[in-house]
Amino acid sequence: MMVGGRDRALFSPAERGRMKQGADFFGDKELELVYIAKRLRDALKLEGVLTEHGVDYAVEPDTYRGGFIFQTQRVGAFFYVAPESLESVRHIMTEHGWKPLETEK
Repeated sequence: MMVGGRDRALFSPAERGRMKQGADFFGDKELELVYIAKRLRDALKLEGVLTEHGVDYAVEPDTYRGGFIFQTQRVGAFFYVAPESLESVRHIMTEHGWKPLETEK
């Protein structure tokens, strides 16, 4: 099976255990939103980057408001990580040219 452009069998045991996860994996943790992919191509690329770095993350489709003149609701891929992974994920994303969402404090 191919994951992020690599055969899953080539991942180390630690890498195989970490990657895209379902919401159940994170239990009762309040996950942090790090990115909203507006295009499928962007979502797939970001999944590849996070998988390559062995990050546990969740992705869910959700709606957001888009457009300047004619605002409409659109569907995007919302990327979430555990709070303890937030800073390292932001660093990884920035290193690879992605702009992570800033959390409101």
